[in-house]
Amino acid sequence: MSGQVGIDPETGLPAHGIEAQARFAFRGVEAALVAAGSSLGDIVELMTFHTELGRDSAGFSAVKDEFVGEPYPCWTAVGVSELARPEFLVEIRAVAFVNAR
Repeated sequence: MSGQVGIDPETGLPAHGIEAQARFAFRGVEAALVAAGSSLGDIVELMTFHTELGRDSAGFSAVKDEFVGEPYPCWTAVGVSELARPEFLVEIRAVAFVNAR
């Protein structure tokens, strides 16, 4: 899935700060995976896009580690000049392997 950003689903507004946006984005990833019969543990590739990669990397990484554990998927972080809305600080794209059960 792709396009997961830090929007608070209750307000429809972007959260303030990288940690808050990252948590909402990872919750969106998790919800999409659960809907597909999968989980965060099935992620095999993670790609994240950051408007402030250098400044926000430690905060984002700490939140990522709350949601994604060992064995860690491959991860690429990309610094970008902007995302779909100027308030967005991060966007997450993930590929998961869903075993046909």
